[in-house]
Amino acid sequence: MSTSTPTSGRAIVTRGPYKEGKWTLEDVTIRPLQKDEVLVHIWASGICHTDIHFGDDAKDIGGYPRVMGHEGAGRILALGPGVENYAIDDPVVLSFSYCGTCPLCVAGRPSHCTHYDTLNFHGTLTFSSPTSDSSPSSPSILGTFFGQSSFASHTIAHVSSLIPATPFLRFPTDLFQLAPFGCALQTGAGSIVNAAATTPSDTVAVLGLGAVGLAALMTAKRIGCPTIIAIDRLPTRLTLAQELGATHAFNTTELGDGLADAVREVTQGVGPSVVLDTTGYLPLIEAGIGFTRPAGTYVQVGTTNPKVELKLGVFEFMASGKRIVGAIEGECVPAEFVPRLVGWCREGGFPIEKLITPYKVEDFGRAVEDMLAGKVVKPVLMW
Repeated sequence: MSTSTPTSGRAIVTRGPYKEGKWTLEDVTIRPLQKDEVLVHIWASGICHTDIHFGDDAKDIGGYPRVMGHEGAGRILALGPGVENYAIDDPVVLSFSYCGTCPLCVAGRPSHCTHYDTLNFHGTLTFSSPTSDSSPSSPSILGTFFGQSSFASHTIAHVSSLIPATPFLRFPTDLFQLAPFGCALQTGAGSIVNAAATTPSDTVAVLGLGAVGLAALMTAKRIGCPTIIAIDRLPTRLTLAQELGATHAFNTTELGDGLADAVREVTQGVGPSVVLDTTGYLPLIEAGIGFTRPAGTYVQVGTTNPKVELKLGVFEFMASGKRIVGAIEGECVPAEFVPRLVGWCREGGFPIEKLITPYKVEDFGRAVEDMLAGKVVKPVLMW
């Protein structure tokens, strides 16, 4: 396919907050490819709370209209100028984008790329609506969210967002299960492996049992951690967590202020050596830092409102010896880490099928509502 030929398709266009009914499935046209870009036919795309978080308040990342989605999987339809090592029809999983040349990227920390915000949040004008005055040569709808904007049947992705799937793709239908690897699954697993450097001697607590938290929990089990504490407010998630390897399950609603004491009671009175928060909820963040054992590691993964502030007593923090780490995308190099995760699945130690629920793209509203209500862990849209 020519890189200069506009492509038609469908996309979930965000024209305002989801809760105001401003996400609609629309016909769109995609602009021609630019340097280091590929056109991808999306087969499946996972829905993440991050899509809702930024989609509901996009004023600081370029505004509306825009296309969200950052857990895509599909096949390459066309190559832009300068793209090497890929071919048309190659299967790919999509993840975040990075420059590859800044000091952080060169050091193997692409999720902290100095251009991360520009490449992943602000977007570029990519899509056009047939019902507006825009055109493929003058698009009016932002794309390339996390380098991909995969809430679309066809999308443009930056080459740095591509994870070659040929080495581990057994059947074309595997792309459905592979979509969430590009964010949620690598974030949870990578935060345990890379950010916390967890070992078999560690005791682990996970706050929040969405796809990220459950991926972290399954990883802790695979490592062989003797104590794995699952913390959530939904009984169904706590039950699932125990099926996946949690040794203890604590309901925050039932325990209230007694959560910290309950956690310490099952960790020899000192607290877990690794604590991971995926909730972004300040009271739980404060509690988690508090019950992390001295010289332990606390990892913040959950997204908060930018105005949320955490206060720490400097002397107490110094004396505790605790490490407080912020982690993005599991501190992963996606093209290296995702194949590793897929290998875990093939071995049976990372049962992602228990997390994923498929939805037709026409039912995206029900998929979002089910996720927000806690009825499903990881909804995946089928295009």
